[in-house]
Amino acid sequence: MSEPAPSSLAPSGAIPVLRLEGLRKSYQVGTPLEIEVLHGVGFTLQRGEFAALVGPSGSGKTTLLNLIGLLDAPTGGELFLQGTPTRMLEDAERTALRGRAIGFVFQFHHLIQAFPVLDNVLMPALVQGARRSRELEAQGLALLDAVGLAAHARKRPNELSGGQQQRVAIARALLTRPPLVLADEPTGNLDTHSADDVFALLRRFSREFGCAVLVVTHDPRLAQRCDRILNLVDGMIVSDQPVAPELAVQPAPN
Repeated sequence: MSEPAPSSLAPSGAIPVLRLEGLRKSYQVGTPLEIEVLHGVGFTLQRGEFAALVGPSGSGKTTLLNLIGLLDAPTGGELFLQGTPTRMLEDAERTALRGRAIGFVFQFHHLIQAFPVLDNVLMPALVQGARRSRELEAQGLALLDAVGLAAHARKRPNELSGGQQQRVAIARALLTRPPLVLADEPTGNLDTHSADDVFALLRRFSREFGCAVLVVTHDPRLAQRCDRILNLVDGMIVSDQPVAPELAVQPAPN
C-alpha cells in the first residue's frame, strides 16, 4: 500500500501549528558568564507538514526540541503553539498544553515494561485524567491495528522487537490526536528495514491525521523523505529547503 499523496500547504492566513519568532536560549555557566545556545531561531510548521531538523552535534537541536516540546522555556523570542504564546506560561499551564497538543516519539521508546502494550498506548489520555473505558480502549486498539500490532496488545513491551516497540511509541504519541508530533532520532536504534517502516508510519499518520511532524535525524537518507529540511548550525537555522515531492513520498510498510 502506498502513502497518501502529500496534502497541500495550509491556506493563506491559516494559523500555523507551530510558529517560532526570534527564539533564544541562554544558560548561566558562571557569574556573570552566560552562554547563548540558540540565536533567534524562527520558522513555522503548518498542519500536515513533515519536516526534518538536521545539524551537527552541538548545534542546539536538543535544546530547540526541548523548547518546542514545552519542556523548557526560552530566554528570548516567542513560541506559538496553535496561535497560543507560550513563553510566559506558568509550569502547570505549560504541562497542560503539552499534554493536549504535543506527542513525543524518542530514540529510546520509554515504554513502561510492567504494563501491557495497550496500557502503554493509553497512558497519555490516562495521565491527562481520562477515564478508562471501552471507547478509549477501542481507540488504542485501532491505533495498534494501524501500526500492525493489534495482536500484541496484551503482551509486555519486552516481548516485542525494537522496531515493534517503536511502533507502539508512535501509537502512544498519536492517541490524543495532537496537532504536533516531535520525533527525536526515532530510528536511531533500529536496523535499516525497521527504520524505514517507522519513518513511513510517521509520514502516513501525518497525512491521515493532519498533524505537523518535526523529526530530528542524523540520517540524510531519511531527511530527504521529509517535506522540508531545516539545518541548524551553531544555534541558527542556516537553511530551510523543501524536498522534491517525488523524493518525499515513499511506500508505507506492509
